Amino acid sequence: MSAYEGSKEEAWDEYVMYGGLPFILNRKTPEEKEDYLTHLFQTVYLSDIIDRHHIRNKEELDELINILASATGSLTNSLKLSKTFSGVKNKKISSATLKKYADYLEDAFLISKAVRYDVKGKKYINSLVKYYFEDVGIRNAKLGFRQVEENHIMQNIIYNELRNRGYRADVGVVESYSKNKAGKTIRKQYEIDFVASRGSKKYYLQSAFTMNTPEKIQQEQNSLRQVNDSFKKIILVKDHIKPRRDEQGIVTMGIMYFLLDEHSLEA
Repeated sequence: MSAYEGSKEEAWDEYVMYGGLPFILNRKTPEEKEDYLTHLFQTVYLSDIIDRHHIRNKEELDELINILASATGSLTNSLKLSKTFSGVKNKKISSATLKKYADYLEDAFLISKAVRYDVKGKKYINSLVKYYFEDVGIRNAKLGFRQVEENHIMQNIIYNELRNRGYRADVGVVESYSKNKAGKTIRKQYEIDFVASRGSKKYYLQSAFTMNTPEKIQQEQNSLRQVNDSFKKIILVKDHIKPRRDEQGIVTMGIMYFLLDEHSLEA
């Protein structure tokens, strides 16, 4: 916003579409912005990865990036990706190769991964991860600006912002147990979008985009209510609202307030 000429709403719309690379502000029209990002991906990111790691099957790498971009923020691993190639793309590629390719993409700062964390057990669960793009504009360019789902992009932006502020951002997992009418124990697993931690600080965050019904509010709060510790629990929404805390201590905050105030988590 210190360099953008326009309102916060306009800036958000452009950030969701074209990301935050500084040079994007020198491109005035949508066509110029899209051409810049597409060219940057092809000539810098992709060619650098291929040349550095001597990749011969460029199509497989390109297809992997497409899959990760289309499913940004979805739980996956190399085995699931291998099954996707086999079942959907009709290509056989080993999970070991896909894991190696994903590591290359991370090393090139194209993507980053969030690992699952057992909140009550206080341990990491390495079976599945979520991949996010370091810049959402590059992600959108890879997909030809065709799959710009604002709710998924918002989650990616929150992840990037937490990491920019020095936090480790993990995917929280909380289990609860209850008895059914037959007396049988039922285990239920809840997911928290992000467990942000840095030193002694910790925050639990949900990316809700919108909470326009009581059912939606209940849904977004369910996972946070399963956490029994005293660290702050926050729900981020698209609406323009300053932080407000309910009777259960859960804070609801607008995404722009969160992004524009570097101390917003402490509000």
